[in-house]
Order: sequence, then C-alpha cells, then structure tokens
Amino acid sequence: MDSTSYRLVPAAHDDSTSKASVKDTANSLGTHDTLRYGQRSLADDITPGNGLWEETQDNLKLNMQRNLYGLHAPVRLMMERKLVGYNPHFPTLKQSNIHLDILMGRDETLDFGDLFGDTITGPEFQIHSDMEKKRRI
Repeated sequence: MDSTSYRLVPAAHDDSTSKASVKDTANSLGTHDTLRYGQRSLADDITPGNGLWEETQDNLKLNMQRNLYGLHAPVRLMMERKLVGYNPHFPTLKQSNIHLDILMGRDETLDFGDLFGDTITGPEFQIHSDMEKKRRI
C-alpha cells in the first residue's frame, strides 16, 4: 500500500478547540449559514498555531516534489533545511533565520512575531549558564 498522502487539510483535530461545529452553523438545508456565522474556511476549522496545518501542507508539497522530480528533490530540501536550521550562536539572543524562512516558503508572509517580535518576557539573560548548557560543559 502506498503511503503517499495528498491531504489538503489535517486528518483530525480536537473538536473541543473549534468554535462551532458544522451542526451548530447549519441552516435548514444542512449547509453552513454564511449570513449568520460569516464566511467559512478550512483554515478556521483548525486551531491556529498548533502546527498541524503547516505540517500537512509541507508533507503535501514534499510528496508532490517526490512524484514530479524524484526522491532526490525532497531529500535535498530537507537536508538544506537541516543545514540552515543549525544555529551555533548564543542561545539566549533573538535570531532570525531568513534562509529557513525562504526554504519553508514563509518569506512572503507576515506573522505577529515578524512585526512585534516576541512579546514574552522571561527571566534575565544568563549567557554563561546557557552556553554551558548548550555546549554540555
């Protein structure tokens, strides 16, 4: 059996995280009531930020590349992602990885973190202890 998946949306998600189910937004004909509940999209059915949507889309792209160009294309892309994803710099300093964004196809999108940065405030930086952890000293 072939394990190729051309899935456009993730297989399953937790129903408790969605705002309303299809039953809740259905009209008398059984379809989504757009006038009462607004436009419906597949991306809204999935919890944003859980990574399941991006992972499914990435798997679809890799499978299509494998079928079009052969096995070397997705293997090469994954190898390039791993190479540019390695960051030998200080672990506590904020870093942007434009190379990985380009390989993942996120170079033309703007997210909340791109505009405002990380708004999470944590404890003060302890660069020496963080480097010792990273280098296993």
